[in-house]
Amino acid sequence: MSEATPLEDVERKRLYWHSRRGMWELDLLLVPFLERCYGELDADDRAAYRALLEEEDQDLFVWLMRREPPEAPALRRIVTRIIEHAEHGDRDQFRAL
Repeated sequence: MSEATPLEDVERKRLYWHSRRGMWELDLLLVPFLERCYGELDADDRAAYRALLEEEDQDLFVWLMRREPPEAPALRRIVTRIIEHAEHGDRDQFRAL
């Protein structure tokens, strides 16, 4: 695994800050996804994640709670990935409990 450049570190910190939202439910979905999955996304999905963070919390809540999908295909794809990670992602951390 390669070391992150200072510019990548700054970008990651900025994304972390923007992933922390005004709603606890969104924080629980976005922050773990950023920490565990963002680094492995391709350039298109990274751009979609950054675009997603520009949306209003109310819209994010509706999309991430599966009440309705976003209209834009790129946002729909990244929302699906976030939901899948939340449902099936890193469960190893809970196995010892």
